[in-house]
Amino acid sequence: MLRAVILLLFFTTQVIANDALQGKKAISLVEFQGKEIPIGTIDFFTKKKKISYQINIDHNLFKDFFLSMKEMKCLEGAELWCHLPYPYENPRIVSQQDLRWLSHDLLFMYKKKSEFGANFYNGIYYHFSIKGNEIVGVAQAVDLNQLAAPPEDMTTPPITDSDREEMELKHRWLPKLIIR
Repeated sequence: MLRAVILLLFFTTQVIANDALQGKKAISLVEFQGKEIPIGTIDFFTKKKKISYQINIDHNLFKDFFLSMKEMKCLEGAELWCHLPYPYENPRIVSQQDLRWLSHDLLFMYKKKSEFGANFYNGIYYHFSIKGNEIVGVAQAVDLNQLAAPPEDMTTPPITDSDREEMELKHRWLPKLIIR
């Protein structure tokens, strides 16, 4: 009997986690105070037994800024929060245990409005985990200058655990990202 209950709990958890990686979901950035800012959608689909995705950012919600000789799409609030999608080809696949490519496609850079130009050292990497039927990303600091040249291995996400650092979330305008 105990074995049956454990198996039921295991499969129920798997179904809930799998649901987070199926169908069309909304993508929202979350302010420190909890207000959600919808920025687009993501479609998950199974392709050759792998879960693939397609992100659709609504760039009409962003303003155009010309920073450091590059046009960027940014949200304007307590800081400028600029979307910098991963600039190289990637397989756009995820699993319950590995959401790193998703993190790479949802990279951002922040800057104070009073600062001149862009500082790619101020990169934001959302470290994702599945919580129920949601995918929740917590902002971590990353130096995006490391993406200036394509990686040798295009099949492995180049930003690793050792490249990211915890940050004082209360000091950032949009410390979370939720997909549901």
